[in-house]
Amino acid sequence: MQNENNASNDDMIRLKNVDPHVVAGFGDEWSRFDQSELSQDELHRLFEGYFSTFPWADLPPNAEGFDMGCGSGRWAFFVAPRVGRLHLIDASKDALDVAQRKLAAATNVDFIHASVADVPLPDNSQDFGYSLGVLHHIPDTQSGLEACVGKLKPGAPFLLYLYYRFDNRPIWYRLIWQLSDILRRFISRLSHEARYAISQAIAVLVYWPLARVAGGLEKIGVSPEALPLSAYRHSSFYTMRTDALDRFGTRLEKRFTRSEILLMMERAGLTHISFREAEPYWCASGIRKR
Repeated sequence: MQNENNASNDDMIRLKNVDPHVVAGFGDEWSRFDQSELSQDELHRLFEGYFSTFPWADLPPNAEGFDMGCGSGRWAFFVAPRVGRLHLIDASKDALDVAQRKLAAATNVDFIHASVADVPLPDNSQDFGYSLGVLHHIPDTQSGLEACVGKLKPGAPFLLYLYYRFDNRPIWYRLIWQLSDILRRFISRLSHEARYAISQAIAVLVYWPLARVAGGLEKIGVSPEALPLSAYRHSSFYTMRTDALDRFGTRLEKRFTRSEILLMMERAGLTHISFREAEPYWCASGIRKR
């Protein structure tokens, strides 16, 4: 737990709207899983899924934007070649170190150690932004979203992914998640090593078997969509291991329904909101009001 304490006492003093345990946990996660073992094909497939609603054609030439909570830099790796300037922002120095190594060859990126509440970019200055799988891990998600939108120019797009509350799933599916959440609350309070070991066991004993069953059902013409973790049927075991640690090793986790996400985005000043109608639910893009 020494790394967590150091993060809390030193790095977290100036950062606002963060949970120090979460920041330290993600620094540990991305140091263990820097995504270097993933094939480019799988990374690109995941990227296309998250960015399916993003209006690339509407960006101006040499667009400048930001990646809020960049983590390992896996999304920035695909975004940077398409834009003029990309700011990678994360509250974890360890995560930024991983991202810097991944994008070492990129000349149009910079790395900012900051939380969503204290990003040193001028308001109304960015041509686009995105935050994927980040704002549900901070104390005040709404204010974090508003801070992101405040950095955008009027008319600029923003892409958001928050954990969804399984509002499109049957009640038995939601009950299974509630049981797993009890387990998460316990595991996430253990040491980094214990979290890692248990999460990897879960990946072996739960993620992998269910993903293989889902893949088998799909091959014989039966839809596997109702099966928990069926979305991993096309994923590598490395992705399952990463996501098991992400899911069960993180202390602060919030989930939202589609209607709640829509309302939050509207309150933050976004309009023309478009949701992805497939996994990952409910990834959405919107435009800052002019």
